[in-house]
Amino acid sequence: MVSDRTQVISRAYRVLDEKTGAAFRASVFIDPEQIIRAKLIYPGNVGRNLPEHLRILQAFEYAKQTGKGVPANWVPGQQGISTDPSNIGNI
Repeated sequence: MVSDRTQVISRAYRVLDEKTGAAFRASVFIDPEQIIRAKLIYPGNVGRNLPEHLRILQAFEYAKQTGKGVPANWVPGQQGISTDPSNIGNI
């Protein structure tokens, strides 16, 4: 969580609502190499899902350690999937 009174950060990450001048509820996951790995934007009337944030971080770590992809609805302890492009449409 950061303060962004000048709107520099929200503009840079494209999460500024120009009409209201306020940032959308956004969570941006940035890796150590400064690459955005995921960005979640929530409507103002919907709260964030912190367990999903944790799952995303765990999935990044799992993929890094194993070289496998992480399918939809994956949870820690489950197997990943091959990222070989020849498997597209066969899984």
